Amino acid sequence: MHANAPISARALAAGAVLAAGSLLLTACGSSGPAKPSADDLHGRLPERIRTAGVLKIASDLNYAPVEFKASDGSAVGIDPDIATAVGKQLGVKVEISDTAFDKLIPGLQAKEFDVAMSAMTDNRQRREGTDDSGKQVNPGVDFVDYFIAGTSILVPQGNPDKIGKLDDLCGHTVALQRGTTQAAIVERQVGACARAHKPLTVNLFDNDSEALAELAAGRADADLNDYPVAAYVAAKGGPNGTKFEVVGAQLQPSPYGIAVSKENTELRDVLVKAINQLIRTGEYENILKKWEVSGGAVQNAVVNGGF
Repeated sequence: MHANAPISARALAAGAVLAAGSLLLTACGSSGPAKPSADDLHGRLPERIRTAGVLKIASDLNYAPVEFKASDGSAVGIDPDIATAVGKQLGVKVEISDTAFDKLIPGLQAKEFDVAMSAMTDNRQRREGTDDSGKQVNPGVDFVDYFIAGTSILVPQGNPDKIGKLDDLCGHTVALQRGTTQAAIVERQVGACARAHKPLTVNLFDNDSEALAELAAGRADADLNDYPVAAYVAAKGGPNGTKFEVVGAQLQPSPYGIAVSKENTELRDVLVKAINQLIRTGEYENILKKWEVSGGAVQNAVVNGGF
C-alpha cells in the first residue's frame, strides 16, 4: 500500500458532488467566524472547503482493517474512523471515494479530491515526487503523519517454505499490491536474490485482495503487508477460509500520512491541529483500541516525518 505481522499495509475522495463509489461518512455544519480564533479549526480551513462544507478524501478501500467496505458498501476501518472524527473537529462533511492506490497521488495533484488517506507511508520519494532512479516525475506531496506501521511477511499457515526474513524470499514467488512500500522493498530484494543466483519472482496486482487470493491459491509463496493488515488477515483468514500466519519481525517501521498537495499548506496545518485535538481528547486512542492497533499510536501529528 503500501505500503502494503498481524496487523498491516494503502486515497481520498473526488468530485464536487459525492461521486459514484464515494461514501458520505459524517457531517457537522459550521459557518465559522470571519476572523478565526486560535481554537476555531473550521475558520482556518481553506475558503473553498468552508464554502462547500465538505472535505473530499480518496482511499483504496481494500485494506482491512485500515480501510475497507462493510457489507452495505460503506467505508469502515481505522482511516475512515479517524477521518470521521477529523471531519467533526473541522465542522464539515467527509466524503470518501474508493480509488485505486496508484491513482491517489496523481488524483490529488489533479485536484480531484482534497486529501488522500489510505495507509500511505510517508517517504522521501513520495514527498519529492521522484521515481526509483531519483528522477522528478511529479510535484510531490506533503504528509500529515498520524500512525506508525512496519511491513510484515504473510505466508500460508504452517509456513511450508520456512520463510522468516527477506532473504528467505529468494527462489520464491511473492504477490504484492503495486505502488506500495512493500513493492519497493521487494524490488530492492530482487537484486539481492539475483546476486545469490536464486531469482525472486514478483507478481503485482491492483489491490491487496487480489494479491492475497494469489497466495491463497498457491500461486505465490508470500505476501508483504503493513503490520496492521497482516495481523488482521492472519486473525480473520483469507479467501475461501484460507489460513495465513505472520512470520519474522516488522520491517522498516514508518509513519502513515494523510497526503496533501504541497500548495495546500493551509489545509495541511489545520489537519495537524485536528488530529492533535483528537489525541488530547482521547478519541484517537479509542479508535486505535477499537481496531486493536494501539501499538501504532503517535504522540502528536507531524508534517513530513517519514524517512
